Amino acid sequence: MSELFNCHNINDFRKLAKSKLPFPVFHYIDGGADDEVTLKRNVKSFEQCDLVPNVLRGVENIDLSTKIFGKKIDLPFFLSPTALQRLFHYKGEMAVGQAAENFNTFFGISSLSTVSAEEISKLKGPKIFQLYYHKDKNLTKNMIDECKEKKFDALALTVDTITGGNRERDLRTGFTSPPKFTLKSILSYMTSPSWTLNYLFRKKFDLPFLSNYVGEGSNIAVSVSDYFSTMLDQSMSWKDAENIRKYWNGPFCLKGIMSVEDARNAVKIGASSIMISNHGGRQLDGSRSPFDQLKEILDAVGGQIEIICDGGIRRGTHILKAISLGANACSGGRLYLYALAAAGKDGVERSLENLKNELIRNMKLLGCKKISELNRKNLRFRND
Repeated sequence: MSELFNCHNINDFRKLAKSKLPFPVFHYIDGGADDEVTLKRNVKSFEQCDLVPNVLRGVENIDLSTKIFGKKIDLPFFLSPTALQRLFHYKGEMAVGQAAENFNTFFGISSLSTVSAEEISKLKGPKIFQLYYHKDKNLTKNMIDECKEKKFDALALTVDTITGGNRERDLRTGFTSPPKFTLKSILSYMTSPSWTLNYLFRKKFDLPFLSNYVGEGSNIAVSVSDYFSTMLDQSMSWKDAENIRKYWNGPFCLKGIMSVEDARNAVKIGASSIMISNHGGRQLDGSRSPFDQLKEILDAVGGQIEIICDGGIRRGTHILKAISLGANACSGGRLYLYALAAAGKDGVERSLENLKNELIRNMKLLGCKKISELNRKNLRFRND
């Protein structure tokens, strides 16, 4: 546990995760598309924005709570849905969900979840399901129906995976789901004995939302990029998104919105939220960062729809900058995945506690007592 208490920020967790995971699995979490320009830009974009503090504001008590997807949560950020979590730690989505529940914030699970809706429904905290729109319409409908039955709080339709991104790290390492034990990767698995023993001798790896319909990802090894390119419906349209919203009939989010035009279309079809996201820099390399696009989209549709800044979050100050600009909340994947890989539920809780403490400290230093007091007066952009 001493190694966990030496993790003071997300980069510390990244280093610890790298020491524990086989290299194909680590690089799946860590990597992006092509030259990884956008992956780096997602974090770097926050450096072009400065915080302007006020003093003498009586900040002994700080309220971090906000409301998103119809629920009040205790933190202004939540844990984005991510795939294949039991490859990072044997408890996977359950560990993440338990940690999020303890902090009363949302967590998301993917269509490529490694834990079933039945298991996830045992958690009482707020939860989001991330829907991938498959060619098999019965599969898509069944996933929505499962989440309705198990009373998920929100549905997020991912719209930026119409084809798989060129994730060259995965090509080099040979990463697939489920993992293939090849001559190239076997040494890494042998030198990560704890991971390998958990993978081989605990509950069989499975993608329960999918495995009754398709073998890919559960029994047939495939890269995530190839899965997107071959299994998802590339004809998906705004009308399809609207039909899903109506069928779901609850808080509905579009994940992967990056343009003003698309944000306006999201309002038109009745979406309740959008996640400004480029899929963690894993799809279109050379695209803008979510934080770079945030102001433009807020100026166009702010107040008409909930707006979440998703991606590149590494510090509490990143969250404060996005919310000061006008975002309703922030979210991210790597901000907890490294911690999950490093130490399971304890790691995720430690990561959440670190970010919570950063937020409290920096809210005090900014001179703000509650989230609603953050505004654009707190910000200056270096290139303005």
